[in-house]
Amino acid sequence: MLTMEQLKKAPPAYVATVHHFSAGVYAREMTLLGGMQAITHAHKYDHLSILAAGIAIVKAGDELTTYHAPACITIKAGIPHSILAIEDVKWFCIHATDETDATKLDEVLIE
Repeated sequence: MLTMEQLKKAPPAYVATVHHFSAGVYAREMTLLGGMQAITHAHKYDHLSILAAGIAIVKAGDELTTYHAPACITIKAGIPHSILAIEDVKWFCIHATDETDATKLDEVLIE
């Protein structure tokens, strides 16, 4: 099992991010290679995340949870969280928003 210290040392990086928009729904698709990490952040609202491929450890607050694809995960509002890819990962964050300008999404969704 990975320790908090090992999680802190993982490099933050994304291989690719793709934005998907539909009526009132936004999905951020991320590809992370094994060992890469989506940086710690917190959201203004609860949202769903889908681990479509791979194995990832999610740090939410002080808790570490390992997920194996396929998995649907609820990310609670206001809880700092990050994702560490144990092996190559395809991850989707699903948000209820009418914002369709990719340059404004973090402003709308992240605390």
